[in-house]
Amino acid sequence: MKKFRLFALVATLFVALGAMAELPSVKLKDINGNNVDTSTLSNDGKPFIIDFFATWCKPCNRELDAINEVYADWQEETGVKVICVSINEAQDTNKVKPLVDSKGWEFETVLLDPNSDLLHSLGGQMIPYVVICDGNGNIVDTRNGYIEGSESHLIEKVRELVNSK
Repeated sequence: MKKFRLFALVATLFVALGAMAELPSVKLKDINGNNVDTSTLSNDGKPFIIDFFATWCKPCNRELDAINEVYADWQEETGVKVICVSINEAQDTNKVKPLVDSKGWEFETVLLDPNSDLLHSLGGQMIPYVVICDGNGNIVDTRNGYIEGSESHLIEKVRELVNSK
C-alpha cells in the first residue's frame, strides 16, 4: 500500500510540474505556407487551445465540428483562441486546407505537423489530442480522445483560467 501511495504522489507531482510547462520550439508551417515557431504561439494574454487532428480521423473532425459550433460564443465570453494542428503526413498536407474550408471551421490558425514533432514533444501519442494553455503560454491541461460532449471540459477549464485572473 505504501508503494502505491508513493507512486500516486510521484505521479501527481509529475503531472503538476508538467502542467505548467511551456510550449516547445518546433518549426511548422501554417496552411498558407507561413513559417511558425510554436514557442511563440499566444493569444494576447488570454487562454488558448491547441487541438491536434488529421483529415482522416473521424473523432477529430467531430470534435472540431462541435467546437466550431460554439466557438463564437466561447470567444465572446472568454477570448479563447483555438489553434488546430494537422498531423497529416507530408504527402497528404494538401488535403488539410480543403477540409478546413469545406467544414467552415472558423479557427484563425491551422498548422501542419507532418512528422508529429509538436505532438510528440507535448507528450501526445494519439489523436485527437488537446492542449490547454493559459494566457502566458503555459500548458495547464491535456486530453486524449473525444467523446461527444467532452468539448465542454475545454471551455470549463478556460473559464477557470479567465476567472482566476
